[in-house]
Amino acid sequence: MTLFSKTATELQQLLHNREVSVKEITEDAFSRIADVEGDVQAFLTVTEQEAKAQADQLDNVPLEQRGPLFGLPIGIKDNIITNGTKTTCGSKMLEDFVPVYDATVVERVKEAGMVTLGKLNMDEFAMGSTTEHSAFQVTRNPWNLDCVPGGSSGGSAAAVASGEALFSLGTDTGGSVRQPAAFCGVVGMKPTYGRVSRYGLVAFASSLDQIGPLTRNVEDNAMLLSAIAGNDHHDFSSASKEVPDYRKALTGDIKGLKVAVPKEFLGQGVDEAVKASVREALKVLESLGAVIEEVDLPHAKYGAPTYYVIACGEASSNLARFDGIRYGYRPEGVKNLEELYFRSRSEGFGPEVKKRILYGTYALSANQYEEVYVKAQKVRSLISKDFADLFQKYDVIVGPTSATTAYKLGETVFDPLTLYANDILTVPVNLAGVPAISVPCGVSEGLPIGLQIIGDHFEEGLLYKVAHAFEQATDFKAGTPLVGEGQNR
Repeated sequence: MTLFSKTATELQQLLHNREVSVKEITEDAFSRIADVEGDVQAFLTVTEQEAKAQADQLDNVPLEQRGPLFGLPIGIKDNIITNGTKTTCGSKMLEDFVPVYDATVVERVKEAGMVTLGKLNMDEFAMGSTTEHSAFQVTRNPWNLDCVPGGSSGGSAAAVASGEALFSLGTDTGGSVRQPAAFCGVVGMKPTYGRVSRYGLVAFASSLDQIGPLTRNVEDNAMLLSAIAGNDHHDFSSASKEVPDYRKALTGDIKGLKVAVPKEFLGQGVDEAVKASVREALKVLESLGAVIEEVDLPHAKYGAPTYYVIACGEASSNLARFDGIRYGYRPEGVKNLEELYFRSRSEGFGPEVKKRILYGTYALSANQYEEVYVKAQKVRSLISKDFADLFQKYDVIVGPTSATTAYKLGETVFDPLTLYANDILTVPVNLAGVPAISVPCGVSEGLPIGLQIIGDHFEEGLLYKVAHAFEQATDFKAGTPLVGEGQNR
């Protein structure tokens, strides 16, 4: 038995038949980590001893008390608080921070009987799109070790794609679950804002951040979201809506579904191979009975500047507490309070974080607040209205998740059209607070391509239905990177 080739449902059946134990599944995961982690570098902290002790205890739980995720392994992005395990946010600022409580999502995966394997690498404080901005290591794409896994949840996506973890949790502020999912050929869901509690998530931009699951197939993803979603009295922004069993939506029936395809999603800057894969995916949906129509998303072109003003403004406020006194890195040998503040933040934060704090501070300054920040909020309202208008006529919106496949490590995208295309594909979803899922829909030159499906607020079940129908009609879910067998370099 290898964890790498099994779905959660298949493993659960093996557990139920006592053909395998939780301990054996856990050992299998750590065996895989030992084999490939040296190449992939997805984990910042591996909690092998704790996980094996947890597995021993779980094997004593009676079968009738076990749920669908019981005994299955999960990795946690390192900006989600974990009791007794370091939570660094990929930053020197929190290099030695060991929390004394669990985030709500971590409590819920533990209540479901899942085994936590450790903490996953990320761009510092979730700022970046390649996972090269971590203060500790660079995560590599399991499909091609010379390429990035995407970001900022690159460690979460790479761990699932490489078979080191069956499930992982990431966070999505402007596409940080969906884009790495597309780059690594896995399934990534960004839920509706408020669907999943953010209590215990170290905030980047509080009005945009959302925790989301990454898995190798749609059914596993639906199961994990069912487990972590729901109201939380610790988070007043969490929704009080009832959480359905999302697996019940996986009927495969999408006949009559009305699908909108914004012209902006397949315009200039999107790679031709990506366009071709998405158009083939649209044909698949049409063959299953969906009705496809081209539409306009008129204010999407303003998504990038709007996002950066709001996200950086909120980041400058959220990260103000990391000053070396209340939280974070504190340098030695300082002579006075002013030097303590200055050196704590200049030595503790990396360049990408400093850049965004400076920009956000400028946007919130007295001279610029009305002219920059308030205007950005008005544009955000227009983008939200665009989505609301489309969802009056259509069930889902479909397009690419990313304009290109994964970049080479160290490669920066300077093409303004590609940068523009990437931004309008994912960022508007966070500004509107609606859910979106990325599923594999093709491969170009050995690298995966993602199909993004966007829905109205709290329509995650519908997104899973469409994604599952597409997954069952194609064979992209079977795509497997060859990391660990020497074929990737």
